[in-house]
Amino acid sequence: MPATLTLPRADGALAPYTLSGRTPIAPPAHPRFDRIAYSAAHVVADPLAAVDPWLEAAVDWDATIAYRMRLWKMGLGVAEAMDTAQRGMGLDWPTSLELIRRSLDAARDVPGALVASGCGTDHLAPEAARGVDDVIRAYEEQMEAIERLGGKLIVMASRALARVAQGPADYERVYDRVLSQARQPVILHWLGDMFDPALAGYWGSADADAAMETALGVIAAHPGKVDGIKISLLDKTKEIAMRRRLPASGGPDGKGVRMYTGDDFNYAELIDGDGAGTSANHGRSDALLGIFDAIAPAASAALVELAAGRSARFHEILAPTVPLSRHIFQAPTRFYKTGVVFMAWLNGHQSHFTMVGGQQSTRSLVHLAELFRLADAAALIEQPERAMRRMQHLLALHGVSG
Repeated sequence: MPATLTLPRADGALAPYTLSGRTPIAPPAHPRFDRIAYSAAHVVADPLAAVDPWLEAAVDWDATIAYRMRLWKMGLGVAEAMDTAQRGMGLDWPTSLELIRRSLDAARDVPGALVASGCGTDHLAPEAARGVDDVIRAYEEQMEAIERLGGKLIVMASRALARVAQGPADYERVYDRVLSQARQPVILHWLGDMFDPALAGYWGSADADAAMETALGVIAAHPGKVDGIKISLLDKTKEIAMRRRLPASGGPDGKGVRMYTGDDFNYAELIDGDGAGTSANHGRSDALLGIFDAIAPAASAALVELAAGRSARFHEILAPTVPLSRHIFQAPTRFYKTGVVFMAWLNGHQSHFTMVGGQQSTRSLVHLAELFRLADAAALIEQPERAMRRMQHLLALHGVSG
């Protein structure tokens, strides 16, 4: 008999909810993709550390690396120390560098494991930056540290640069310096202000089309140093328009600069692509997504189907995950990490629902209850009995019984 529990609704009323009984999605044993797919992975906090959670980051390293091993086993790459890992939102630069080191070490034991690591300026407080030279030095410091470990760079958007830049020319100067020094092609990172309000006006303009022109100019000046660009604007038309204009040569294999979708609302359509454009890289997106952390089994299974030419089955698997993703990433979008960690706890990939910075408190019980329903609808409740017990514990902590 399917299990039932009492969940709050959006209007605050309580109502019974019965699990669907759907068979959980199982990832393929030996996945093979024809897209590059990175999951921006979360970190598992250490709930027993004697720290002040709002001020200090305490990480359970064993559980954090075990989660990455799970992603690699499913064929997904790991985009390390990104905003999904609460970079700059609880996870500081020294802890991020240790995370990168440990992840790279673990990846060496996994054939084919992909890791790309976030390189930013977050050790430089935006208000302490006096000009773009300070931003360049901050980028160079992190670049040198990550590349010394053998890491591939994701050049993250910089709050300090957004604060001090006077216009597009300042962005061009910073990125010209960074790209000219990179040891291997990097992934650029354009994060919209819905993810981080401090990044408003990035690339020197509040107008997305004007900002895109600047970013495309930077890429065109260094096509051999850019693997691709991840954009997270939650606007598929902007991504497609930019994808069409990426260089058809350059990139890591000479076949063009890739678009890595960061659109957690429209990822299925963008990854499948439309085949339009003058080059293969113009007609489809690869992926670097925070939602792939929460929906990893479905993402892996769907990408295998797409590689086999079964586009309809690809969409059939991913379609139920889209309402879940839109819910996790609803405004304020920057709080999406709470939903990602909640899914990991619900499915038994960590023993607790606590987060670096105490950010488990950023979403309401009503929000988490709806997330539970949507995860069930997407066949992403991996062990229903355990998930039921954990949801009941969470409800009880909030004064809901039955």
